[in-house]
Amino acid sequence: MLILALAVYVVYLDHTIRIQFEGKRWALPARVYAAPLELYPGKKLTAANLSTELAALNYRYGALDEPGSYTREVTSIDLRSRPFSFWDGAQPSQHLHVAFAHEHIDQLEDLDTGQAVALARLDPLPIGGIYPAHNEDRVLVKLDQVPRVLIQALIATEDRKFYEHHGIDPRAIARALWANIRAAGAVQGASTLTQQLVKNFYLTSERTLRRKATEAIMALLLDAHYSKDEILEAYVNEIYLGQDGNRAIHGFGLAAQFYFERPLEQLTLTQSALLVGLVKGPSYYDPRRHPKRALTRRNLVLTGLAEQKIISNDELLRAKTAPLDVTPRAPVGTSAYPAF
Repeated sequence: MLILALAVYVVYLDHTIRIQFEGKRWALPARVYAAPLELYPGKKLTAANLSTELAALNYRYGALDEPGSYTREVTSIDLRSRPFSFWDGAQPSQHLHVAFAHEHIDQLEDLDTGQAVALARLDPLPIGGIYPAHNEDRVLVKLDQVPRVLIQALIATEDRKFYEHHGIDPRAIARALWANIRAAGAVQGASTLTQQLVKNFYLTSERTLRRKATEAIMALLLDAHYSKDEILEAYVNEIYLGQDGNRAIHGFGLAAQFYFERPLEQLTLTQSALLVGLVKGPSYYDPRRHPKRALTRRNLVLTGLAEQKIISNDELLRAKTAPLDVTPRAPVGTSAYPAF
C-alpha cells in the first residue's frame, strides 16, 4: 500500500512539473515601450535635452567603450547607441556625433565612417513588462544571451557537477550530512541548481524532511524530462536576487538592470561574479546595504573561478581589487546627468 501511494504521488509530481514548467518557461512577458527618440539634422533639440533623455535611458556618462554610453561638450554629444529590434527591422549600435546650433541638431555624423547620418533612433524607454500568468515584471533571456563567465561562475559556485548528475548529487548530500552531523547543526547544504529551481518554481522555503524529499523527487523528474541547458535557462530567469520595494528581483536579466543599469550581455567579470554571489543570500549580501559582505562574497566567487582554471591568477588579482561598481539608487529629484 505504501509503495502504491508513493507511486501515485510521483505521478502527480511528474504531471505538476511538466505542466507548470512548460507554461512558465514559455510565457514571454509583454514589454511596453515609449516612442523612440529620433535624431536628424534640423530636429528641435538641445544638448541638455538629449542629456536628459540619455540619462533616462541609463546611458553611462564617460568613456565611449560600449553601447549605452556618451560624452558631452557644450554644443555637442558623442554617444554609442544600443542595438534594438524596431518594428521595421533591427538597428545595430551606432557611434554618433551630434552637434547643436540654435536649439536644433545641426549635424549628425557616424564617427566610425565619417559619413553624415540622415536619421538615427535611440532604443526606446521601457515603460513596463508583465509576466502574463503571474503579474510579475521580468526580463527573460535566452541562455546564449547570458555571459559565458556568469554561467561558469554559477556552476563553479553552486553546482560543480551540474552536467554530470541527474538532478541531485548523492556525494554532495553525503558530504553535507557528515558536516552537519559533526557540527551538530545545519552548516552545509547540498542543493543542486536543479533542486534550487524546483524550490523556486514549485515549493515553499520550509525546512522539513518531507519538503526536501519532495524537492529531490521533483529534481530527478525535471532532469529526466528536460535538457541541462533548458533547466539552466529556466534557472537564470527564475532565481531570486533581491528586492526593490514591493518588487521582487527575479532572474539575472532584471538583476543586471537593477544593480548595474545595463543589459545582461554587457556585464563584466566582476559584475557577473557579484550577481552569482547574491544567489546564496540576496538580502544578507545586498551590495548597497552591506558592501563589505558583498565584496567578500564576490571575491569568493572569483577565487572559485581561478580554482577551476576559468580565469588566470593575474585576472583574479586584478578582479579582486575592482570596486563593486553597483549603481547607487539616486534620491528622488536629483539629476542623473552632468551639469554644464
